[in-house]
Amino acid sequence: MAIRTIRVMGDEVLNKVCKEVTKVNDHTLELIDDMFDTMYEANGVGLAAPQVGVLKRIVVIDVTGEDPILLINPKIVEMSGEQQGSEGCLSVPGKAGIVTRANYVKVVAQNEKLETIEVEGTELLARALQHEIDHLDGHLYVEKVEGELQNVRPASEDDEDEE
Repeated sequence: MAIRTIRVMGDEVLNKVCKEVTKVNDHTLELIDDMFDTMYEANGVGLAAPQVGVLKRIVVIDVTGEDPILLINPKIVEMSGEQQGSEGCLSVPGKAGIVTRANYVKVVAQNEKLETIEVEGTELLARALQHEIDHLDGHLYVEKVEGELQNVRPASEDDEDEE
């Protein structure tokens, strides 16, 4: 397991459509482990394979820090409602913007054994699902921002909650 370099806006890999995963081998499993490690290290709630330079339809999400979700070949099959909120991205460091998204989504995907799974989410999970799946089609949230991108102060160790 390793921390991979997160590609940032301007890197052409972020604007490409990813290929479907048709088999999961040791290399794929290592990528998935590395994606989780990279996401957690960067204090993110989601990460898509193109963000680490790999054009495969793989997404990892964990909005709570305790509930990791792996989605291979995810497709949104249902969405409803509306939410508007501030959104950021590990590939657009130091920026955030207001984005309107569905408040509920249902996703059909595959797990690491390529078995079909369903994930439903509302609020932050719905936002993360939509955001990460957009990455697989070469889209960044900045395309959906209403108004201007805002500068955000990068998190420091002093900002962490004491337990």
